[in-house]
Amino acid sequence: MSRESDAEPTAHHEPLPGTLPEALRAELIAFRRDLHMHPELGNQEFRTTAAIKARLEKAGLRPVVLATGTGLICDVGTRDESTPPVLALRADIDALPIPDTKAGVPYRSTVPDRAHACGHDIHTTSVLGAGLVLAALDRQGLLPNPVRLIFQPAEEVLPGGAPDTILSGALEGVGRIIGVHCDPKVDVGRIGLRVGAITSACDRLEVSLDGPGGHTARPHLTTDLVTAAAKVATEVPALLARRVDARAGLAVTWGRLEAGHACNVIPQHAELSGTVRCLELSAWRDAPDLVHAAIDEVAGMHGAKTAIDYVRGVPPVVNDAATIDLLATAMTERRGSYAIEDTEQSLGGEDFSWYLEHVPGAMARLGVRTPGDTARLDLHRGDFDADEESITVAVELFTASALLNGRSVRSG
Repeated sequence: MSRESDAEPTAHHEPLPGTLPEALRAELIAFRRDLHMHPELGNQEFRTTAAIKARLEKAGLRPVVLATGTGLICDVGTRDESTPPVLALRADIDALPIPDTKAGVPYRSTVPDRAHACGHDIHTTSVLGAGLVLAALDRQGLLPNPVRLIFQPAEEVLPGGAPDTILSGALEGVGRIIGVHCDPKVDVGRIGLRVGAITSACDRLEVSLDGPGGHTARPHLTTDLVTAAAKVATEVPALLARRVDARAGLAVTWGRLEAGHACNVIPQHAELSGTVRCLELSAWRDAPDLVHAAIDEVAGMHGAKTAIDYVRGVPPVVNDAATIDLLATAMTERRGSYAIEDTEQSLGGEDFSWYLEHVPGAMARLGVRTPGDTARLDLHRGDFDADEESITVAVELFTASALLNGRSVRSG
């Protein structure tokens, strides 16, 4: 992506309105900490939904809770038949089923085995903050086009809450959608952008192996399910690597293998669970048939019967070039082109991809690492935390994008 030199933006016009007031900034940090202390799992985000709804209503807006009971959408500005397709800002609101292991912070999770360890509290607070700033601009007559806020539940639950959110009408009248995802490898104050696929596809795989079992003294008279399971675990990923173009990045990774209860008994049942990830959309569409065939082939060599539950998850998030231009221009207006960096495609999955099956859009990586921090914290860890200045950065990005959307944006 071509960009100007690392310098402050050259002003060819008046600076964009909509900077984050200090009082609202402090309020948003407090709001994020409250969410962080009260994490809720997918489709259980009742308290979170109520908190968002109450704050939007306080600002004079009219949020609508989704038909699923959690999550909500809210329009800022007035829409009518002449209104062009609106820009949607999306946040995911659910947490993860892991303990919060941070020490020394007052906003540590108060819910056992629940934590905002993926930054969804940052995403939620940022879209809320952007909505409040844009509502203030709308009251001043400074919002050129309406904007839709989407607070989506259940991103962490395959196939994600996005399909149900879409069915609830979240994309009606929407012409473009944007979102951010926390990135602990990027310094706060910066965003990572990429045209094309920025995440991978992610599916869930459950495999059951069955056979007569027997005594470990006579494995030749049984179906040795422990060996069969071990072979499936090790040979299926290797076999798939030879049946798909390596550039597709198709990978099976196991997270669970269970078999047996006694050292001298060959079991009658074994189970494996894992994920299937893929970098390319075309290979993802072929993945179920390829994975089924590989498992049956390996298990069959050892006489094991298979039952395979292949659960479709999410396709890759494929960023639209024009939307990346919009995000780059918005960030340059707010902080300068030095605040933008290129980012790599991740093997993580994100159900934001489902929105992009319907409308163009893009997801940016939001830097949440405090400059100079060497802790190397990662997502989905109990000790994950984010520099809260990232909320201000995301609000600036969202509000500038809303103000610029529909204008002719430059390519770099």
